[in-house]
Amino acid sequence: MDFNTVMQELEALGKERTKKMYISNGAHEPLFGVATGAMKPIAKKIKRNQRLAEELYATGNYDAMYFAGIIADPDGMTESDYDRWLEAAYFYMLSDYVVAVTLSESDIAQEVADKWISSGEELKMSAGWSCYCWLLGSRKDQAFSESKISNMLDLAKKSIHTSPERTKSAMNNFLYTVGTSYTPLYEKAVVTAREVGIVEVKRDKKKSSFLNAQESIQKQVERGKLGFKRRYVRC
Repeated sequence: MDFNTVMQELEALGKERTKKMYISNGAHEPLFGVATGAMKPIAKKIKRNQRLAEELYATGNYDAMYFAGIIADPDGMTESDYDRWLEAAYFYMLSDYVVAVTLSESDIAQEVADKWISSGEELKMSAGWSCYCWLLGSRKDQAFSESKISNMLDLAKKSIHTSPERTKSAMNNFLYTVGTSYTPLYEKAVVTAREVGIVEVKRDKKKSSFLNAQESIQKQVERGKLGFKRRYVRC
């Protein structure tokens, strides 16, 4: 399938209700309003195609950018490619659910995510922490340095309440993910989450969200989901 065909198919799948929902979360025109599940049949036909992914991502159309992440070749992208994609990611659904997800399937994921976390920029930090969530939730525990993840828990405890809003949300999710998916530090994650307490995330034109990682970890424990790993990160 070529670029024009994909754009036509995405447009045909767009729903006004979905479009309004995306806009309420921070998306802006151009976009069609395509549910992510509706993209799967097109993705199955294409599989991986980095050239097409680049064309789609460059449109600035939210749905096309999201679909680009699904068909991208994670190891076919360099650090500068990921930086370029993140610069164009204008809100968290792109930074955390497209760029960070794609990065998490690459060999350079931790290296790039570390730099984003230390950037001091809201969506870069959010993407970096989110990438670790996707990594910890899908890769074997042995793929990570326990001391490194432990230090990240300490950093989250120290800075979460003073971080930018989207970064707060991603850091809280990191606490939750370590507690549920990285068993070597389950106990420390629970203690850290308890010490952090409730995290308030303020949102434009909406009520604040109040996040509680300790409570969320406990719910997963009660469901017998401790040590949960995803088979696939991208849909």
